[in-house]
Amino acid sequence: MSYQLVIVGPLETNCYVFFCPETKECAIIDPGAEADRIFSIITSLSLKPVVILNTHGHVDHTGANVEIKDRYHIPIVLHSADLPLLEENIQLEFGLMLGAKPTPNPDRLLADRDEIKVGHLSLKVIHTPGHTPGSVCFYTEGILFSGDTLFCGGVGRTDLPGGSWKELAKSLKTRIMTLPDTTIVLPGHGPKTTIGEERESNPFLE
Repeated sequence: MSYQLVIVGPLETNCYVFFCPETKECAIIDPGAEADRIFSIITSLSLKPVVILNTHGHVDHTGANVEIKDRYHIPIVLHSADLPLLEENIQLEFGLMLGAKPTPNPDRLLADRDEIKVGHLSLKVIHTPGHTPGSVCFYTEGILFSGDTLFCGGVGRTDLPGGSWKELAKSLKTRIMTLPDTTIVLPGHGPKTTIGEERESNPFLE
């Protein structure tokens, strides 16, 4: 199991290219901008993209969906509860400011506990509403791609449309902090961390 991090766009979104070393199949997680930089990683590693995964529907995580889909003809995957976000005017206006492009509608809608196959590997979907209604994390073999649900020393904001601190707190307590302390957390922004480190020091988890 391997991944490559590409930090993209003015909001420095963490885009991850998660791939199976044996088959070279890869998933592109949260391609928020700068598609050419993502293409460069894929080409340099001779990878075969099979799916675009969005942890949620905010434009800084979906802004390069269309370019990647057009190039590789692969499906876009998003949780059903975030579909309304794709049509919100505030999202579209914010996207213009960021230089991001509106995403096509997803080809597949995620649900909790779905599994996404990538070569011989799989990613388990963990629905974690709070930052947005359809926020999800992807989990595999001790690694959590946490999107904007959990950060190093912080959590996702809940003051945007669809956000809910009550839901986020519940998601963190019942879905995320039940994972082993050794789990590596790869967030949507900022440095990586572990569940154990966040349990001990994250002020939002007290």
